[in-house]
Amino acid sequence: MSGGAADSRSVAEKLFAIADAFVGRESLSLSDIAARARLPLSTAHRLVAEWVAWGGLVRGDDGRYRVGMRLWQLGVRQPTALRLRRIAMPYLEDLLEATGEHVHLAVRDGLGAVYLERLSGPGAVSAISDVGSRLPLHATGVGLVLLAHAPTEVFDEVIAAKPRKYLPNTLVEERELRRRMAEIRSFGISTSVEELTRGAFSIAAAVRDATGEVVAAVSVIAHVERVGEPQFALGVRMAARGISAALGYRPPSD
Repeated sequence: MSGGAADSRSVAEKLFAIADAFVGRESLSLSDIAARARLPLSTAHRLVAEWVAWGGLVRGDDGRYRVGMRLWQLGVRQPTALRLRRIAMPYLEDLLEATGEHVHLAVRDGLGAVYLERLSGPGAVSAISDVGSRLPLHATGVGLVLLAHAPTEVFDEVIAAKPRKYLPNTLVEERELRRRMAEIRSFGISTSVEELTRGAFSIAAAVRDATGEVVAAVSVIAHVERVGEPQFALGVRMAARGISAALGYRPPSD
């Protein structure tokens, strides 16, 4: 950063700036990453360590960093995670303004939902989700949407892994989860009340690309006392439709 100007970017933006630094580069030194991401060396060191811990970057014996398997797994999807986040951001910001709670964008990675973005209002409910975190499909709003539209074998793997019952409302039985999957596909949204976090509910909807494939999910997590307020379901539906349209999706004609 030149001239000592303060960096107003969020932590998420800085993390993605580090990922962007590798565009067109097979490997980078820490100083290269800091320069290309326009970050102080100390900040780059801390955030790169978080990428490494998550598996998005790996450090070679030569001390240089390369893209790790976790980022490759996300990057090979269409649209790419970074492009998806950029396209989705205006719709996520509108959803935040309408609700004042947590707004999320997530994609499926194996049996987990990986959070690409999180925007939060000042009085938002306590939540454990954060950018880069990986949470279970069966117990999160975005995860349930992604699971409902995943290949059949993914659902079978979730059941075989004996999903954990985090709270009394968490569904873990195969029959219950199959019914939930059918409801999500039928109604277009998932509503989860205190299934992972006490005092919170989540409403999520699917994001589709130009081929009609579900590539992500968008959600709001809010105080459970607000579960009946209509702007949550309406806002999530509109955000998901807007992002999908921006990705080129056109709903089939009746």
